[in-house]
Amino acid sequence: MEPHSTPDPIDSELRAAAASFARPSARQSLLQLATSFGPFLAGCAAMYAACGISPWLVLALAIPTGAFMVRVFIVQHDCGHGSFFASRLANTIVGRLCSLCTFTPFASWRRQHAQHHAEWNNLDRGDRGSDIYSSCLTVRAYLALSPRQRFLHRLVRHPLIANFLLPPLVFVVLYRTPFDTPRAWVRERRSVLLTNASLVALFTALVLLLGWRDVLLVHLSIIVVASILGVWLFTLQHRFPGAQWSGRGAWRYVDAAMDGSSWFDLPVVLRWFTGNIGFHHVHHLNQRIPNYRLPQAHDAAQTVRAVSPLGLRAGLSAPRLTLWDEASSRLVRFRDVARLETQA
Repeated sequence: MEPHSTPDPIDSELRAAAASFARPSARQSLLQLATSFGPFLAGCAAMYAACGISPWLVLALAIPTGAFMVRVFIVQHDCGHGSFFASRLANTIVGRLCSLCTFTPFASWRRQHAQHHAEWNNLDRGDRGSDIYSSCLTVRAYLALSPRQRFLHRLVRHPLIANFLLPPLVFVVLYRTPFDTPRAWVRERRSVLLTNASLVALFTALVLLLGWRDVLLVHLSIIVVASILGVWLFTLQHRFPGAQWSGRGAWRYVDAAMDGSSWFDLPVVLRWFTGNIGFHHVHHLNQRIPNYRLPQAHDAAQTVRAVSPLGLRAGLSAPRLTLWDEASSRLVRFRDVARLETQA
C-alpha cells in the first residue's frame, strides 16, 4: 500500500499515459508468436542437423537459438501478466506452450512473479533467500549477519556464481520442484508437476527419435545460454547505478517504477531479441502493456517524467551492486563495505 492517499498530478498523468497502451493487438501478438517460436524451432532443427558435423558448430548455434528462447520467455511473461492476448484462455494456453520451451512452469512462475510486482525495490520486505536477483539487504542488515552468514551471502551473489553457474540450475533443476510455493497454492504446485510430466514425455520422444547424446547437447546448451542471458537482464532491472530503493514506509508505486526500475537502452537488434523488456520502468508502471507497445508507452511517459537510460557498458557491471547503503542512498558493491565489515 502506498502511504499517500492524495494522488500526485504527475503520477496520475503518468499512469494515464501508460494505460493508453495497455491493450493487446491480436495481429501483433500472432506475428510475435511466429517470429519467436518459428526461429527458435528452426534454430533447434539446425542444431540437430549440426550434430552430425561438429559439436562446436552445435554450441555456436546455441547462442542465437538461446537468444530466441529469451524471446519466447518474454511471450510467456506477457501471457502471465494477461497482456499478450485479450482472452485469458489464450494467454493461459500460449503461456503453457511457452513453458515447454523455457522449462518454466507457467502458473507457478506467474503467481511468484506477481508477488515481485507487488513490492519491488521495497526494503521493508527483507531479503528473500530464493530471489537473489531482485532483492537486496541494507548495509546495516548485512553487517549485522554473522561472519559465516556474510560469507554465504557474498558467495551465492558472486557474479560468476549468480550469473553463470546458478541460472542453468534454476531452470533445469529448481523449477522442477515447487520451491518457495506455499502448500495452499494447489494449482501452482500442480502446474510444476504437469510441466515436468509434459517435459518428460517430450524429451523421451526426442531421445527415442534422435538419441540422448544429441538431445542433451542441443537442449542443455540452449538452456545454458538462454538462462544466463535472461538472468542477467533480470538482475539489472532493479539493481543498477542510480536505482532507488525505499523502506520504512516510504515506498511509492510510481517512484519505484520510474526511479527503481531500469530503462536499459539496448541496440535495436538486442531490443528485438529481448522483447523490449529494457523498458522495464514502463512495464512496472503498467504491467498490462504488451511488450510490443512498450517503446511507444516509454515515449509517452518521457514527456511527463523523463528518466535516464542505462547503457550496455553500465549494464555489464550492474550485477555487482548488491547492497543498499542507507547513509548515501545508493546501491553499493560488497567491496565498498569491506572496511565496515572488518570493523563490525
